[in-house]
Parts: sequence; structure tokens; C-alpha cells
Amino acid sequence: MIGRKVVVTTEFRGVFFGVLTTYDQIARTATLVGCRNCVYWPQENHGFVGLAVDGPKDGARIGPAAESMDLVGITSLTPCTDQASEAWEAGIWS
Repeated sequence: MIGRKVVVTTEFRGVFFGVLTTYDQIARTATLVGCRNCVYWPQENHGFVGLAVDGPKDGARIGPAAESMDLVGITSLTPCTDQASEAWEAGIWS
């Protein structure tokens, strides 16, 4: 999945979006560029998988993009649809 837009979850309850540039399955670490975090998503998202399929919906709180971010304690990597990527990149905070 290197080079793809993904939603990443961590053991620390973090939910992040960005382009995956590195991933170490053994160390459970990853690096994302253009990384955003989701502080809150509404029930209409149907969980974090919905964030990867449909993108954040009205009522979500998506933070600004960081140039790059190293994440630890990775629990999942989910590829994003084009629709979801566009919604994440809009940076909704409502």
C-alpha cells in the first residue's frame, strides 16, 4: 500500500489519513505525508471504515494537514476510495 492514500488507526485511539510512505509491520510504525487526524466523526460515518470508504461526513472534525508524521502502535491500514480522499482533503471541522 506504499504510495496510496490510507486511513490508519493506532492503539492510542488515533485515526489518521494521508499518503503512506513507509510501513514496518513488525515495529508497527508508519509514515504518512499530507497527514490529517480525525478528532471526531458522526454516527453517519459508521465507524473508521466508513471514513476510508465515504470520507468524513458533516459534523466530523478533521485537523489541518501536517507535511509528514511518524505513527507508532499501528492497528490497521485501510485504503481510501477517491471519494473519501476528497472529503478528507477538504479538512472539515464542524
